[in-house]
Amino acid sequence: MGATIKSARVHRTHRGLLAGLLTLTVLGLLCARSLLHDVWALASLPIIWWNHSEQFLISSHADGFDLSFANYSIEQTSAAPFEDRVPPILHHVAMGGAGAEHHIAKWQDVRQSCIDLHPGWDVHLWTDELASTFVADHFPELHEMWENYRYPIQKIDALRYMILYHYGGVILDMDLQCRRALGPLRRFDFVAPAAHPTGFSVGFMMASKRNEFVGAMVKNLERYNRHWLGLPYPTVMFSTGCHYASTIHAYQRNRTELKVLAGPPDNFKLHSLNGPVSTPIFNHLGSSSWHSYDAAMIVSLGKSRWKGPIMLAIASTGAFVVIRRSRRRRSMRV
Repeated sequence: MGATIKSARVHRTHRGLLAGLLTLTVLGLLCARSLLHDVWALASLPIIWWNHSEQFLISSHADGFDLSFANYSIEQTSAAPFEDRVPPILHHVAMGGAGAEHHIAKWQDVRQSCIDLHPGWDVHLWTDELASTFVADHFPELHEMWENYRYPIQKIDALRYMILYHYGGVILDMDLQCRRALGPLRRFDFVAPAAHPTGFSVGFMMASKRNEFVGAMVKNLERYNRHWLGLPYPTVMFSTGCHYASTIHAYQRNRTELKVLAGPPDNFKLHSLNGPVSTPIFNHLGSSSWHSYDAAMIVSLGKSRWKGPIMLAIASTGAFVVIRRSRRRRSMRV
């Protein structure tokens, strides 16, 4: 009889422990649900990016657009006879503290090539001081986060979205030499070049003023601001860079007006700006010098047949690390 009672007590204790562990697990998942959602969103990009791509890829069939630009005048600054949805504004960003002046001087002729092809357009050169004032005035709720980004390129990327949302127009990397005017593309509410192997590049973007999608990129900056995997490249790409922007694009309900400029099926990378390259509209003369030792590893995942599962595993590991760090900080404050 005594053994039976003892066994029953042990059984109840085990059930209690299991119930407690299950409760803690559920509570942990609820507390981390936002992070887990973000991890899945980032990790699933290679899988979901191409869904309904025929809707957002500019094409001759769907848009009557000449992807080679051969049928457009080099000096064409308007989309006429179509409506110009993108304001005639050129934006360049030259930030980097003491090195900004050297950067401006180095790329002045390249930048001037774009200015010369767009006479009469407003021109903005965003330096550190001007950028900080702009963010403080127009996005005060993001100013502290923006000033404290871990890497300078994050400030530049985030600024691109804020500028494009507030003003509209065209934003260009300083090392993009224009080969022709961008007028034919002004008929679209948003345009960015296709990236390889997935998503789009943020070194060149065009958008209408107060564009809803660009606003979503600004709105989600705070949510994705994490030190992803503890490495520079994932942190930049997942918090402000091309992968981040492409993820926001992929989860928009209607992507029809969020155009991505690629080539025809037999030359899909025609407008890709990966590395030093010439396209129908640009000579890309520079490179992404901020890439660190971990970049090759991350980029190589895009070439793997297992990129979806691998990205999910890596991102899940990152989520675990972030959760542990946040709990450790909370315990230290207590």
